[in-house]
This record gives sequence, C-alpha cells and structure tokens, in this order.
Amino acid sequence: MANSYQPVPPLIGKEDIEKRIGELGRQITADYATQSHLRVIGALRGCFVFMADLIRAIEMPVKVDFMEISSYGSATTSSGNIKILKDLSDDVHGEHVVIAEDIIDTGLTLQSMIDLLKGRGVTSVEVATLLIKPKNVALQRKLIYPVKYRAFEVSDEFVVGMGMDYKGYMRNLPYIAQVTDAQQLKLFDGE
Repeated sequence: MANSYQPVPPLIGKEDIEKRIGELGRQITADYATQSHLRVIGALRGCFVFMADLIRAIEMPVKVDFMEISSYGSATTSSGNIKILKDLSDDVHGEHVVIAEDIIDTGLTLQSMIDLLKGRGVTSVEVATLLIKPKNVALQRKLIYPVKYRAFEVSDEFVVGMGMDYKGYMRNLPYIAQVTDAQQLKLFDGE
C-alpha cells in the first residue's frame, strides 16, 4: 500500500533514498567481507527507519543494538549538552561496529558516541549516516572521526522524515523534507 501522506513536500525522494541506502549496504558488505559478522548500533531515536533499511541492504551476518544519546531535547537545533538516555544491551569489546545515524548536525553527539565505544574496546568503528550537514560539522570542529558512509549532504535547514521529527511528528514520512516555513509546522504545535 502506497503512503500518500505528505504534509510537507519532499527534498529527497523515497526512490533516491532507497537507491542510495542500497549502495551503502553493498559498500559496507564489501568493506567487511573478511569479517564473520558486524554489529550495527543505531543512534536512537531518529536512526530506526534508516537503520532498518540499511541492515536489510547489508549482505552478511549483522548484530543490532541501540543507544540513545540526546543533544536536541524538544528544540530544532543541537544544544551541545550530551545525555545518555539508553545504553547498549551487550558488550561490544572486540567487535567491528558501524554506527547508524539519521543526521549529523554538529557532530558533537556522534563524537561522544564514538569515544564511548572506543573506550569499551571495539576493534573498529565506522559511521553510516543518512544525512550530514558538512558546513555545521566544519564550523564546530567537533567531529575528529571521518564519516565513511554518507547517503546525502544537506544544508543547515531543519529536516524531517525517514525517522527524523518535529516534536515527535513526521518520523513516518518515507522521504526527507526540508521545513522552511513556520506555517508548515503549525499543524504540530497544538500540544
């Protein structure tokens, strides 16, 4: 059944997203072909749609776990204050890890997660992200670890869809939308 719900127009369409995630899955599969398995750790909450599509595109045994580290709260810009809301369920010592992120804004949250995983003795850690805001990352100079698997780059506008939200809404959009008009968000401000 097709999803026709479209409260905001697409910036990056569903078909382009599916194609690019497939390419990332093939690249990850090739890069880890000599390993017996891989652990993909999702950075909750926004990663879950991207991560589900990504792990289905990886053609090797994959273990899955999640962390929730927040720097946004209910705001639309990163606060810079990091808080662990949900930690990993399993020990990751000696594992090859790919972190699945929905969006890298400043890189502060991601860098904290990488540092935490390295401190827990992972063999390797790479990052797969649906979106990255390279200008913000460069300005903050927070991310000292390169992002190997990038699906798309976006500007500094606020985006929703594919797991990313505005006040908890619009995570279910099967595309990425750039929200530039306050009127577009008015429907979701009645809380």
